[in-house]
Amino acid sequence: MNETYDVVVVGGGAAGLSAALVLGRSRRSVLVIDAGEPRNAPAGHVHNYLGREGTEPAELLALGREEVGRYGVEVRAGRVSSAARTGGRFAVGLGDGSSVFARRLVLANGVVDVLPQVPGLEERFGRDVLHCPYCHGWEVAGLPLGVVASGEECVERALLFRQWSEDVVILLNGRPAPQGEDAERLAARGIRWVPGRIRRVVVEDDAVSGVELDGGEIVHRAALVVTTVPTADTTLLDALGGPEAPGVKVVGNAAAPYAGVIASAADGMTAGTLINHELVVEETAAAVAAYRKEAA
Repeated sequence: MNETYDVVVVGGGAAGLSAALVLGRSRRSVLVIDAGEPRNAPAGHVHNYLGREGTEPAELLALGREEVGRYGVEVRAGRVSSAARTGGRFAVGLGDGSSVFARRLVLANGVVDVLPQVPGLEERFGRDVLHCPYCHGWEVAGLPLGVVASGEECVERALLFRQWSEDVVILLNGRPAPQGEDAERLAARGIRWVPGRIRRVVVEDDAVSGVELDGGEIVHRAALVVTTVPTADTTLLDALGGPEAPGVKVVGNAAAPYAGVIASAADGMTAGTLINHELVVEETAAAVAAYRKEAA
């Protein structure tokens, strides 16, 4: 089947669905292909999303799929395995071996958070292992927090989370102790650091209770803070020629890894308006050419 759409959106998160929504409302034919692996799936709730504060991530996406469906947008579960420009349009290969075609392509396939290599962190990520103070800070306010050092940024992370708790400890995990001005700033804010490598995260009654160091010492903490490395799969983008490739829009966390959900949604909405404008210009130019030919 030769299915052709005005726009194919790769990724059905907040950014992809927002792009699809504005395009559907612009009377464009749109297909969203979603692998069903949203970045914030482990989190209990979405925060700082005006009008949807505290909504569960899955509920927000379900609402979004229902909304785009009102405007004729098709949402299909699956994976995109390839994308290439051919004959003035994009050929999009799907994981089941089929292909669809599009005049424009939106890449909203997000990122994956890579965590420090500490046993037990990944299993608790999004619950009581946290990376974003604006996403989770309120929920751990006043609790004993441990910042897992994985780079020089651990000092800034500790100072930032100090806004939410007066009991913040840096778990050095084999890294050097802060020196000079960094040590002074931490001391001024009552933040101490604990040497030693982390052997594992300690969990009791389905909740983090601290970490065990290599020497067997338990450092009791109610939640842990990590710095993740947001990693994007750029296979499709690279095949198309990079982020400046004509006819391609990269949106959401795929373009801005540290953007919150509402910012990603706004990015998708903006991309949708730009794509519709491009198509209007393209269609107008074609209509003018046909008009002139007929009038000649």
